[in-house]
Amino acid sequence: MTQFLPFALPEIGEEEINEVVDTLRSGWVTTGPKTKQFEADFAKYIGKDVEALAVNSATSGLHLALEAVGVKAGDEVIVPTLTFTATAEVVRYLGAHPVFIDCDVNTLNIDITQIEKAITPKTKAIVPVHYAGLACDMDGIIAIAKKHNLKVVEDAAHAFPTLYKGKLIGTLDSDVTVFSFYANKTMTTGEGGMLVSQNKEIIERCKVMRLHGISRDAFDRYQSKTPAWYYEVIEPGFKYNLPDICSAIGLQQLKKIDHFYEKRVVMAQKYNELLADLPIILPPQPEKNSTHAWHIYPIRLEENCGINRDEFIAKMSEKGIGCSVHFIPLHKQPVWRDTYHLKAEDFPVAERVYASIVSIPLFTKMTESDQDRVINSIREIFAEL
Repeated sequence: MTQFLPFALPEIGEEEINEVVDTLRSGWVTTGPKTKQFEADFAKYIGKDVEALAVNSATSGLHLALEAVGVKAGDEVIVPTLTFTATAEVVRYLGAHPVFIDCDVNTLNIDITQIEKAITPKTKAIVPVHYAGLACDMDGIIAIAKKHNLKVVEDAAHAFPTLYKGKLIGTLDSDVTVFSFYANKTMTTGEGGMLVSQNKEIIERCKVMRLHGISRDAFDRYQSKTPAWYYEVIEPGFKYNLPDICSAIGLQQLKKIDHFYEKRVVMAQKYNELLADLPIILPPQPEKNSTHAWHIYPIRLEENCGINRDEFIAKMSEKGIGCSVHFIPLHKQPVWRDTYHLKAEDFPVAERVYASIVSIPLFTKMTESDQDRVINSIREIFAEL
């Protein structure tokens, strides 16, 4: 029997394993020297005088970012409906309210033509999500934010490394950018993320709130050459620090990110070429001087292709191939739909997209024969129709 090909797998080498073993043998397994090095290396990779702060998930990074830019109870934060629930749930952590926006029919990113219509006197921030690894129209979003004195926190969980008009995501004129290192992302630490900003005050606030609202982090307290047992709790903070065990993986994954990116681009191009004649809509391509991180490769089945999305996924599974759906729009999820009385007719694009979208396998551990299996299976399904 042919082995099942999962939707995603991380690519972990001996370098990562050895780095983790070194961490375990060092005796420092929580946030310490490896995390500090990971933050420094990541900031150097991003460039443009950014500072980086490692966190235990992109979700916690978004929470810290919104708190640091001043989002408070009763405020409103604009988010896309076509995203994972974390983008909206962190708004509720602060007692604020997410305001959901439909997606652009081509890019599947937030439809910026609808943002200004959603702004009220209570609006505090915009959280654009770079869907699948393709950057949003950040010039347009930042211009709207400046016009209305709003903060911009980029959910870049999919977008490392992505260029927008020649600039790496993380170096734009937004307030904070948050990356994810979850197991299926373009690089991984198992669980984890990184918050980056050019604003030192935001970084300092996030650093305090990341670890219980304590004025000095654990590494500083335990490694200082002067008596440093004393600390002050200045806010009721959170427990969002990234352990050195995770950072050890990240140190080695970061060294490979350019190779990972190049492989993803080659794989995406192969899909683009060998699926182009089928009744499916392929993912949008980046514009000039921009790139796509290809965290996922979502295809959309054309309306009259002869098979619906759920049937397609079932047939792929029968052929031993895992697929996924990114995402069930938030306006369809009970908690958001019922709390904010959201109606399907207010999100027509996301409704159509959701009915037809399928993410097919694209991960760097795939072999050429694995990808050929995916392509051949898709072609067989349509041939059978």
